[in-house]
Amino acid sequence: MTQITVTPPAELGFDPDRLDRVEAFARRFVDDDLMVGTDVLVARRGKVALRSMAGFADREAGTPVADDTLWRFYSMTKPITSVAVMQLAEAGKLRLRDPLSRFLPSFGSMEVFVGGTADDPETVPAERPITIAHLLTHTAGLTYSFLQQHTVDEIYRNSGMDVLNFSGGLETVIESLAGLPLRHQPGSRWSYSMATDVLGRVVEVVSGMSLADYLQCNILDPVGMPDTSFGVADGNIDRFAACYALNPGALAPELLDAPATSAFRSPGWSSGGGGLVSTMADYHRFCQMLLAGGMSDGGRIIGPRTLDLMMRNHLPGGVDLTAYGDPLYHEGFFDGVGFGLGFAVVDDAVAGRVHATEGECSWGGLASTAFWVDPVEEISAVFLTQLVPSGTHISLRWDLRTLVNQAIAD
Repeated sequence: MTQITVTPPAELGFDPDRLDRVEAFARRFVDDDLMVGTDVLVARRGKVALRSMAGFADREAGTPVADDTLWRFYSMTKPITSVAVMQLAEAGKLRLRDPLSRFLPSFGSMEVFVGGTADDPETVPAERPITIAHLLTHTAGLTYSFLQQHTVDEIYRNSGMDVLNFSGGLETVIESLAGLPLRHQPGSRWSYSMATDVLGRVVEVVSGMSLADYLQCNILDPVGMPDTSFGVADGNIDRFAACYALNPGALAPELLDAPATSAFRSPGWSSGGGGLVSTMADYHRFCQMLLAGGMSDGGRIIGPRTLDLMMRNHLPGGVDLTAYGDPLYHEGFFDGVGFGLGFAVVDDAVAGRVHATEGECSWGGLASTAFWVDPVEEISAVFLTQLVPSGTHISLRWDLRTLVNQAIAD
């Protein structure tokens, strides 16, 4: 396990008393029985300024949150898979504008939903092919079964396309997905989806390796992320956090997924969009690689120009997610925020009325985890807990930024 050393905040340009507000903020979720356990880390200029843990990793077992707790990172897997795709682009093995059907022929003749019902949908042929760029920016027209926004979401549910409970391997999942209609024409809207899972299969086809092996050899091992993997080995089950869910009728979150019986012990497929289990130390190292221009321990993971491209808004015309996207959380949550190649990107903090820095990149996970990297201020922050769904306390993503940024003193 990678050890985390904390540097006095003042040495990194933070006001220590103001930065303490971050710890109090995270701890309050536990004290008020809103979350079972939390772990928050703030770093600047390559060094950790704050690390604070509170509550339980497993309430029922009485196991406290620890340095080496293993967490379900869910959609915080997406940036890692996106880096893998861009590594292959750097190697000349794929292009952003390549049609997906070049690698997965079953996506060559997609249909788009235009009316009807989930049982009797009306569709028309896609006007353009899905591209690698569409997948990286979630504009391909795919969706998730757990969303409750569109008839195609229901079609996913009816077909058994459940990313949380699927077996048969990555190839089987993605081939099944190719037979379902799109929510919209490729490139016409942003809709959160299984796009990064499809990219995981592209990585396999292009590299000739399983997604797990590719990530291990090209990202996880070089960055120094020894505790990150698809699934939890039996020897690590005591470190694995329980996952909880909001229960409006109870005073505290209820147990949803116990470590001993979790599907993460033996996952049915490698989800590039949400399947990784990791630790705070490991994901912190990934964030530091992003802020270091693609370098980690003197080794090059990805080129700085490539990262710069990934961290720019790729939505047409530079519009934000509010204008171009299907709502994911409450109205206005993504004002001033665009989407790059695997990350949300702050384009206009004033438009969003948020205490953030233009160029900052971020995302979160289903169990209310979140992270961001700020290349301008050289700040990264990671917040970990295990509470489903992610929208339960979604305002914490912006609140945490406010508390970190108000502590900058230089």
